[in-house]
Amino acid sequence: MMPIVSHPFPPFVPPNARVLILGTMPSEASRSVGFYYGHARNRFWPVLASLFETPVPQDRAKKCALLSLGGLALWDVLSGCDIVASADASIRAPAANDLTPILADYPHLRLYANGQIAARLYRALCQPQTGRPIVPLPSTSPANAAWSLGMLQKEWSAIREND
Repeated sequence: MMPIVSHPFPPFVPPNARVLILGTMPSEASRSVGFYYGHARNRFWPVLASLFETPVPQDRAKKCALLSLGGLALWDVLSGCDIVASADASIRAPAANDLTPILADYPHLRLYANGQIAARLYRALCQPQTGRPIVPLPSTSPANAAWSLGMLQKEWSAIREND
């Protein structure tokens, strides 16, 4: 039987949010540090740092500063699910987060998914309520080893469009 996991922390939404990046569910490493993309080998923070020409943030305060610099909000599609460790492919019984309050407060947010599974879950569980499309980006997870850091940087530069 898979463990049932509930999302452990709130969305990060800076006052200048213009982009909402949605993952699936925080990894075990993220849950242990209490913030998004906490796995040491996840390329999320190096990708953002390169896009916004800053050093890779090493603590939560610097990560929040980088997100604020870019006008980037973070949350996840799921409020809970059955999952083995941190494997998105093992997700069963997904329950969606309610994205409508954020989208009501920030109606011009552009939505991006960190990976195809996040995009698929958003389309199935959230898009019927939000009516908003999402742009899938390649996952920054270390499990997505086929994508080099340079390839990720090129694809993720989409979040800088219309700056």
